[in-house]
Amino acid sequence: MVAAHPRTVAGAVLHQHEPGTPGGDGVIGHIARAVGAPTATLVLDQRRLPQDEDRLRPLLTQIRRQLQSTGRGDILKFALVAPSDHPLFDLDYRFVQALPGGVDRFDFQGSCGHSILASVVAADSQHWLPRLTPGGRVRVRVLNNGDHVVCEVDEARRRSSLFTVHFLQDAGVSLSNLLLTGNAQDRLLTPDGLYPVSLVSMGNPYVFVDAADLGITSQEELFTAGDGLFTRLLKIRSEAAVLLDQPAESVFPKIAAVGAFQPGRLALRAISVPKWHPSLALTGTTCVAAAAAIPGTVVHDLAQRSGIPRGAIELDTPGGATAATVATTGNGTLDDVLDWVSVSHKLAHLDEPTDLNAFHSMEEPAWQPVAV
Repeated sequence: MVAAHPRTVAGAVLHQHEPGTPGGDGVIGHIARAVGAPTATLVLDQRRLPQDEDRLRPLLTQIRRQLQSTGRGDILKFALVAPSDHPLFDLDYRFVQALPGGVDRFDFQGSCGHSILASVVAADSQHWLPRLTPGGRVRVRVLNNGDHVVCEVDEARRRSSLFTVHFLQDAGVSLSNLLLTGNAQDRLLTPDGLYPVSLVSMGNPYVFVDAADLGITSQEELFTAGDGLFTRLLKIRSEAAVLLDQPAESVFPKIAAVGAFQPGRLALRAISVPKWHPSLALTGTTCVAAAAAIPGTVVHDLAQRSGIPRGAIELDTPGGATAATVATTGNGTLDDVLDWVSVSHKLAHLDEPTDLNAFHSMEEPAWQPVAV
């Protein structure tokens, strides 16, 4: 498929003599957002950036300073995207999370499903992909963790699209392989007490804790709880990070409190950097859905208590309801194989061009990835 003619676009420009060094050409950024994400994402052309963290960090620091100087310091997510050389994928995607406490602080681990969708709509707007149409699929290879994500288009509009997102697993990955410690449940000791948790990785690593063990007795109480619950969850997350040998400054594993307050559905509240998540990360929805399929996990036990059927899960979050389906092969044991997790009705859109009106414009070459 022939790519469309390139066009001039507004974007964040960082001059440089060669990729990753100051002076010369430039790096253009496109801002996009998936509904439900705590912040917008700055999508950058990975081909024009250095690959190693030591050279990439100062470049992202400079871009972050530019964003702050123009009132867009709220952007804490960076997506580094390029056409994939792999014949089975359209885009290669690398995620970087900006951290609070300094413009030079970043986490290069993990992924972000909402930023994947932001990358797809940004790529579409610049004619980097064949035009998005209902039924079309964009295949994304996540370089951070090796995930394979298929973004299926449900509706396509001029500046936004609605997607069903499929997180695929390599053949032969059993449910037990998703347990970070090999245990369906572990117990973590904090100054506040001893908590049973499940440490599961699908999309991103998560710590799941029963809201009842935190003294929460209703969905309303879970969604309106303040600093007390927030601090307790951070302490549990910190102990999980130690157990998993994660760097203290990393945002991973993430953590969520899960409750069974209504028949047929679960309630969930998660933490995002550096506050409560307004709803739930797309990777969080994926991970909790996978956890519900793993016998013995905190989420699985709560799902059974609520009468949730195997293979589908409905969730309530402070930002609204969401749902996911899980495809497994097997007989309901830890040896079952996880095939994929799908999350539907995910809307992503471009921000208005005025968001970057302080930056220069330059001509961006069109991308020509594998046709979908």
